[in-house]
Amino acid sequence: MGLESNVCVGGILWTRSNSGWQGTPVTRVTATDADDPVYGNSAKLVYSILEGQPYFSIDPNSATIKIALHGMDREMREEYLVVIQAKDMGGHMGGLSGTTTVTVTLTDINDNPPKFSKSLYEFVIPEDLPLGTMGGKVKANDRDIGENAKSSYGIIEGDDQGTFEIATDAQTQEGILRLKRPLDYESKRAYTLKVEATNLRLEPSSGPFKDTATVKIVVEDADEPPVFSRPMYLLEVNENAPINTVIGTVTARDPDYTGSPVRYFIDRHTDLERQFNINVDDGKITLAKPLDRETDMWHNITVTATEVRNHSQISRAIVAIRVMDINDNAPEFATEYEAFLCENGNPGQVIQTVSAVDKDDPIQGHYFDYRLVPEMLNNPNFTIKNNPDNSISVLAKHDTFRRQKQEMYFLPIIVTDNGNPPMSSTNTLTIRVCGCSKDGIVQSCNVEAYVLPIGLSMGALIAILACIILLLVIVVLFVTLRRHKNEPLIIKDDEDVRENIIRYDDEGGGEEDTEAFDIATLQNPDGISGYLPRKDIKPDLQFMPRAGQQSGPNGVDVDEFINIRLHEADNDPTAPPYDSIQIYGYEGRGSIAGSLSSLETASSDSDQNYDYLREWGPRFRRLGELYSVGESDRET
Repeated sequence: MGLESNVCVGGILWTRSNSGWQGTPVTRVTATDADDPVYGNSAKLVYSILEGQPYFSIDPNSATIKIALHGMDREMREEYLVVIQAKDMGGHMGGLSGTTTVTVTLTDINDNPPKFSKSLYEFVIPEDLPLGTMGGKVKANDRDIGENAKSSYGIIEGDDQGTFEIATDAQTQEGILRLKRPLDYESKRAYTLKVEATNLRLEPSSGPFKDTATVKIVVEDADEPPVFSRPMYLLEVNENAPINTVIGTVTARDPDYTGSPVRYFIDRHTDLERQFNINVDDGKITLAKPLDRETDMWHNITVTATEVRNHSQISRAIVAIRVMDINDNAPEFATEYEAFLCENGNPGQVIQTVSAVDKDDPIQGHYFDYRLVPEMLNNPNFTIKNNPDNSISVLAKHDTFRRQKQEMYFLPIIVTDNGNPPMSSTNTLTIRVCGCSKDGIVQSCNVEAYVLPIGLSMGALIAILACIILLLVIVVLFVTLRRHKNEPLIIKDDEDVRENIIRYDDEGGGEEDTEAFDIATLQNPDGISGYLPRKDIKPDLQFMPRAGQQSGPNGVDVDEFINIRLHEADNDPTAPPYDSIQIYGYEGRGSIAGSLSSLETASSDSDQNYDYLREWGPRFRRLGELYSVGESDRET
């Protein structure tokens, strides 16, 4: 019977290190045959390599792929394609076959050392390069990849002072050269360093891979600012030092080889009161104003040094000036003491404890000497006693103090310090004689309180006085109100109701047509024939009016009177006609109603008689008609 056979082999991707030895297995492939393996050799497979020699070989029976050539290098060739054939019938003629491709990739091992791209690197670095700033880069290349290509850098020669450091950039694997200490062109102008790059092999027996390179660094000169001999100066001066006293000296130099001269200045923002001066050439600091330690013990100023050749190069130093104390202040009482002495006190009782203060601050501390003024040495009333705490106690000598005899005493005390020379001052202690309880508690300290009646306190006295003042105020108010109530209810002349009559037939025209009327013209009926001067103008010539027709004192006719006045006004050559009219408060004589004035009215009761309106009403209406005549509203 015929035998049908099929062989199937799959492709494989295999990775292998390039450190394998000859004969080292790489992988194993497998092929299947659908023929019956019991029947002859139809299912017997034999394997062979069609492509991949001479690097790989395969076992014909087990299909195991092995390394056939030792020393494959990943850096030369990383990937290999191996074609495997499986053939049945034991590999004899007429057998069926199948193929597959195996991809073999070599993995990297650390079998290459780092290598500098150059054997000599040269850099120029300015001497004023800031610390930590990069000064240059070096690079060691490694043919390996990944972790096997990482290198570390170090300086192994030429940097005994530790001026530089080199570190690895994790991204670029470069060696970064940085400055650890300041450079000084004037002291050292060049450096020669030996730099090493190292990485470790996987095989411990092989040791690390290394490579070295030479780095030359040339220091470039830079214009540097002046340098003070010290960053901070501490000076001392006595507070009584005279003006222009030299307190101290600051020094600075130009570090450049050119050696530019230096000038000194005080930053006035730190010396607002201009307490000090400095010599611009030699840096001597002198006193410009008197000092007072008790006001300012320390003065902190800033001194600047500037190059003459380049004013932009400036350095600064702090100068702390301490003002030394001298004994220039006298001691004085710590506070304004006011002592109180009980009348019923015992002889020798302590009236007051007194202490002193001194603005000075001697090194050995304060010690005060207290004594009474010479004229008080034989004081019969008081004495003083020194206490261990640098204070004194004032004591009473007897118990016969009385407020009626003397209410207050003044005790001058001299206080002297232990300075050189010693200073002293006289301070007065005020002592008041007071009334006290049996327990010595002060109750009253003035004579007035002492002479008050028994049982009447000061508070009660004040209350009584307040009541008296209140009664006086009430009496004054009562009298004032009583006087206002008894005043007669009469109307004064300047409040005459007739002056409040306003004309009602006003036709306009002149600026004075709206003025109130004036009754002065007709107030006196006996004076109608007299000459009344014009009030609105001052005539140049005195004009005597012509005598007109007059009525007797008992038969005054208002119509006739007004006509006469109009005629006189129209014929007066000294002034133009009037543009205003006055009120006529004229009531005539012989009226049945009598006088219209409230001052001339005699009435027995409060009700006034207004019957005169019946007689004079028509006359007032006539007065309005007379007022409206004429184009110029003339009046008399």
